[in-house]
Amino acid sequence: MILYITVAVVTALLASLVDSHEARQSHTLTRQRLCNRVCLTAIFLILFLLSACRLNVGNDYAKYVEFMHLVNCDAYVPTEIGFNLLVKLIYGLSGYENFLLVFAFYSFATALFFLLAMYEQSDEFGLTFFLFMTLGYYFQTFSTVRYYLALALALYSMKFVLRRQWGRFVVLIVLGAAFHKSLLVVIPLYFLASLPWKKWQLAIAAAFCTTFLFMQDFYLKLVVFLYPTYEDTEYLEGGTSYISILRCAAVLGFAGIVYLMRRREDGQKSITAGERESVEITKNTACEIGINGEKNVTMIEQEKEWNRRLWFYTYLNLGALILYVFCSFLPIISRIGYYLMVSQILFLPMLLKAVPDKKWRRLFRAGILVAAVLYFAMYLKKGANDGVLILPYKTFFFHEMVEILSDVN
Repeated sequence: MILYITVAVVTALLASLVDSHEARQSHTLTRQRLCNRVCLTAIFLILFLLSACRLNVGNDYAKYVEFMHLVNCDAYVPTEIGFNLLVKLIYGLSGYENFLLVFAFYSFATALFFLLAMYEQSDEFGLTFFLFMTLGYYFQTFSTVRYYLALALALYSMKFVLRRQWGRFVVLIVLGAAFHKSLLVVIPLYFLASLPWKKWQLAIAAAFCTTFLFMQDFYLKLVVFLYPTYEDTEYLEGGTSYISILRCAAVLGFAGIVYLMRRREDGQKSITAGERESVEITKNTACEIGINGEKNVTMIEQEKEWNRRLWFYTYLNLGALILYVFCSFLPIISRIGYYLMVSQILFLPMLLKAVPDKKWRRLFRAGILVAAVLYFAMYLKKGANDGVLILPYKTFFFHEMVEILSDVN
C-alpha cells in the first residue's frame, strides 16, 4: 500500500508541472515544453515499470496466464483475435511462454494511450491525472488488462468524436475491438452523446429506457449472443454500483451548477443543444462590425466548442447513470458504464476552469480533491479483496509464479 501511495503522490506532483496548453499553442522548444517532456517521460516510465514488473498481481493475472498457455497450445479461449495473435507472436519470438512480455506490452500500450488522451484533451492535465490515479483507473489496469487497454482507447477516441472525425474514430475503435470486443459499444453511444438533442428527442429516449424494466429477458439473450461464454454462469447475475451512481449524480449536479453560474455571469440566455449549432457568423460579417471582428469570431467559436464538449460529457454521464439505475440486470453493465464514466477525468477540470468566481472555484476544487482522496483510500482498503487483488504487490524479481490450472491438471 505504501508503494502505491508513493507512486500516486510522486506522479501527481510531476503531473502538476505539466502545462499542455502552452505546448498546443507553440511548437517551438520552450522551457515549459522541455519540462513537459521530462515530466511525462518520468510519469510514463513509473507507471509502465510498476505494471510491467508485477507478478500475479491483479484479479485475473493467473487466469490470463492460463489463457496464454491455451492459445499457445491452439486450444479454444474466449479471447479476441488481437490478444491471441499477440500471444502467439511474443511466444514465438521468445521461444517459450513469455507471459511477462505480454503483460509488459499491455502495460506499455495502456499507459501510453491514457497519458496521450489526458495530455491532448484535458483543460488541466495535473488535475486530470490526479483523478486518474485516485479514482483507481491506473491500478485497475492490473486486472482485466484487455478491457483497460480498450478503455484507454475509448478515452483517446473522444477527441475524434468532438472534432467530427468519424472515420478515424471508427477505425480506432474497430482496431481496439480486436483486443476487447465490448469496445464496439462506444460507436453508437459516443455518437448519440455527440448529437444536439432536443427536448422531444430526450422524451423519446426516456420512454425507450423504460423498456429495460419489462424486456429484461430480451436484453439478456442479446448479451448471451454477444458473449456466449456467459451462458449458465455467474456472470449473468448482473448487479450495479451505488458508488458509480453517486459519482454520476454528483458530476451532473456540478455541471448544472457551473452552467447556471456561467449564464448568470454572461447575462445571456441559455443556448440549447439544438440552437447552438445554428449560431454561425462569418469572418467577413464580423469585420464589418469593427476592428474586433476576428476576436469576436474566435470567442464565438470557443463558446460553441465549450458547449459542444459540455453536452457531450453531460450525455455520457447521464447515459452511465441511466445504465446503472435501469440496467442493473445486465452482467456487463460496469464495462459499458466505465466507457461513459471515464470522461469524468476530463469533464471535472473543464467544469472547474469554467467557474467564474475564484472563491467558488477554490471551494469546488477542494471538494473534488477531498472526494478523490477518500475514494482512493476506500479503494486501497479493499485492494487485497477478491475482485481487486492488487495487494500485496509482487514482482518477478523476488517471487515465483503460482501454478496455473493446466499445471495442476
